[in-house]
Amino acid sequence: MEKNLLYCYRLLLCLGVLLRNLLALPDMDRKLILELKPMNEKRRPQGRDIPRRADRFAERSSVEEVEGQLEGRNAIQEALKSGRTIDKVFVASGDTDRGLQRLAAQAKEAGAVVVPVDRRKLDAMSTTRSHQGIIALVAAHDYYTIDDLLEEAASRGQAPLLVICDELSDPHNLGAILRSAECAGAHGVIIPKRRSVGLTATVAKASAGAMEYMKVARVTNINNAIAELKEKGVWIYGTAAEGSIPMYQADLTGPSAIVIGNEGDGMSQLVRKNCDVMVHIPMNGRVQGTDASVHGNVTKTPRRKPRSFRN
Repeated sequence: MEKNLLYCYRLLLCLGVLLRNLLALPDMDRKLILELKPMNEKRRPQGRDIPRRADRFAERSSVEEVEGQLEGRNAIQEALKSGRTIDKVFVASGDTDRGLQRLAAQAKEAGAVVVPVDRRKLDAMSTTRSHQGIIALVAAHDYYTIDDLLEEAASRGQAPLLVICDELSDPHNLGAILRSAECAGAHGVIIPKRRSVGLTATVAKASAGAMEYMKVARVTNINNAIAELKEKGVWIYGTAAEGSIPMYQADLTGPSAIVIGNEGDGMSQLVRKNCDVMVHIPMNGRVQGTDASVHGNVTKTPRRKPRSFRN
């Protein structure tokens, strides 16, 4: 009992001395001491300005995408299968994933230079924010002409089925349309050179590799391209909510091209005027709005149920 009392007395004495010294300090020094953080509190190391992973991605979000870069395993795998030339591959060093190692080995066998790098380097290079530990640098994707697309259809012994994108700005939508068009057996996609996204890394990733198999023509003027297709016997179908017939009743058994408007305003007035037929997607649910990628999915509809409205 006496030891406990002695211990408490000494503790109170030390606290009193500490309080007296603190009161004797100038105001500024006293404020600094009172604001000191506990020693056991975790703090960020001083002098090391290392951005977090999310911050590094945020810095890249404002960087304009460039063509010639592929990100993600599916996009690079399909590029290798299609025989596309890959110059260099950056792969996350220290990654024990066998699938990633196998993909890097395949790229090396195809003649690419494989460079192991830190994941922070990949984060800084990435424009998709989902590189999956691998990024490839390739030659700029080849664009085709309208004649190339029509020749592709002729080589298959089929009537041309094309998709025309009127100034799409979202690379995810263009990627989804390429994927849908490839699944539907379309012979090509036409995009404008201006006010439209090109074949970037995000488009390649969103297409799940379909970009490597779908021919894309880049034209100066969409209306001139439509006029050229009409001269060659291709019927132009525009997609809009006020279309005269449902998309599934359209006769796509002959030479056809489906026009998809941009995300904000849809098709331009002149493009709309140049279409032969306006079609719409039947909506039975409560939500009536659709975006460009949903319109692109209608190209998956097989060439069934022909209509005779052309006559």
